[in-house]
Amino acid sequence: MLQTNAMVRYLDNVDNQRGAINENLSRELLELFTLGIGHYTENDVKMGAKALAGLHLGENKAQYRPRLEDPDTITYLGKTGPFKVEDLVDRIFEQPAVPYLITRKLLQWFIYDSPPEELVTYYGDYFRSVQFEIQPLLQKIVVEEFGKPTAGSKIKNPLEFILHLHDELHIANPNENLLVFFLRQQGMDLCNQPNVKGWTGGKNWLTSQIYLQRQNACDLLCRGKELNRRVLKELPDTLSKTKSPQEYIPKVAFNPNDSAGEIKRKMAQRLVFQVDEELQKQVDAVLKYDFNAHDPNAQEAVMRLFLTLVKSPEFQLI
Repeated sequence: MLQTNAMVRYLDNVDNQRGAINENLSRELLELFTLGIGHYTENDVKMGAKALAGLHLGENKAQYRPRLEDPDTITYLGKTGPFKVEDLVDRIFEQPAVPYLITRKLLQWFIYDSPPEELVTYYGDYFRSVQFEIQPLLQKIVVEEFGKPTAGSKIKNPLEFILHLHDELHIANPNENLLVFFLRQQGMDLCNQPNVKGWTGGKNWLTSQIYLQRQNACDLLCRGKELNRRVLKELPDTLSKTKSPQEYIPKVAFNPNDSAGEIKRKMAQRLVFQVDEELQKQVDAVLKYDFNAHDPNAQEAVMRLFLTLVKSPEFQLI
């Protein structure tokens, strides 16, 4: 990563040279990518920047330009030497704290918004034991956490939310421009994260405005209409002002041979991590015990059940 042209450009290392040190790449290497705050000093940042001075754009990867390099011997994370980019990485991975920041990020992205510290330590120790290989770590996390009651421990990000809706409603060929614009207004501008740290995630995915926007999106999509000004503050320039809104025929899958109770149970199991007493009352009021799956209006009744579930707070969680 340190030697990719993209990272060297993004974190301003093209401006880092002898006599005009730029600390951006050196700082984020320690703070965000490997050790985390509290496990390095400001002097480590400064010395790391000197070691990275002159690391510039290359043909296939970043390369040092001799006239821009800083030849000084530095002390970095407790050791002294004429360190360069690969030496910095070696020093970092000798530090006892290095596996835990990475493990915490993986647990947060895939399973828990707030992973327990004992799990971070447990998987971090394993990560070190497999020589910092990502694949066996991910395999261990997925296998071992699968059997645990982890449902409801993570708020859906905007992409997970909107794709889940489209998949359940069997909406084919949606307007991709509108979806991308919806994500941007939800705070998830794809391929354009707000800063080098990335999206904060967690509770930041569920502000009052974002939640209202999601509710309105559920209403429209379940009625067979695409996202419009009711959901989006403004429409993207890529859409013609004269273009008519597209309409869908949304359908929710259910087994017509099931009883009303079975349909409610299966749909709730599919959509939400739990059904408390209040939500159960709402569900029962929508689909009565005498529901007839072969009635001409059966799909509409099931759609009302679906809408009740996807507008519940529980649907916002994984």
